[in-house]
Amino acid sequence: MRAHAPGSVTGLFAPAVEEGGTAGGASFATEDGVVVEVTPAAETAVTVEGEPAPFEPVERVLDALDVTAAADVRPEVPLGNGFGASGAATLAAALAADAEFDLGRDREALLDAAYEAEVAAGTGESDVIIQDRGGLLWNTGEGVRRSELGVGIEYATAGGIATTEMLSDEAFLETASRTGFEQLARFDEEPTLRSLAERSRAFLRETDIATPFVEREIERVETEGGAAGMALFGETVFAVDVDGVLPERTTVSNEGARLLPDGTE
Repeated sequence: MRAHAPGSVTGLFAPAVEEGGTAGGASFATEDGVVVEVTPAAETAVTVEGEPAPFEPVERVLDALDVTAAADVRPEVPLGNGFGASGAATLAAALAADAEFDLGRDREALLDAAYEAEVAAGTGESDVIIQDRGGLLWNTGEGVRRSELGVGIEYATAGGIATTEMLSDEAFLETASRTGFEQLARFDEEPTLRSLAERSRAFLRETDIATPFVEREIERVETEGGAAGMALFGETVFAVDVDGVLPERTTVSNEGARLLPDGTE
């Protein structure tokens, strides 16, 4: 059985800096994501495009569902570059395993299993929530809101960013929380992808986390009249209202993760 989960891009990030505090953010799902095929096997194994590869959250979710299976992960977006590919693979694996083994779990239980596997593996948290629902989601600290958009985006990526040190830096987290909530309040007034890109750009200026590659690509987009931000956290720029400025293209997906009928992608 095969399943597809969209990618996800986070443009704004407002961490909770106090225990029990409220976090916020704004993200959107992308049509390009990850396809996972799950089949029964003598022992659990994960491959990426047919080649053996360690993929802890996928292994964890299969174990949590108490199945022994082979899972082949086929990414449509770069792995580790800010597109939530790990979460997409984990959620798609959960849906495919449930169908393949006729487990009868409801959607919420499968989402919970994927979420817990991601958290335990240290590979993500909110990505699977976005990938479950699709569209544009944001939270200013007062609950998640969602809208649907039919918007194309362009993007360019130079790789991933190691976030462990960043997310353990109290000074950065305090700045990110203050700036993130400030920009979310402005974004909330006009929840469009262009507004998110502009607010993301302002977040980068305040936190000073943009790499030279990110700065260069954003400037190229702005010169052509578009708006661009950074996928948090990857060395990846996403842009709207441009045509052919950045090398890759996808669209916002308003559809969440789903099973794939035989013979389709």
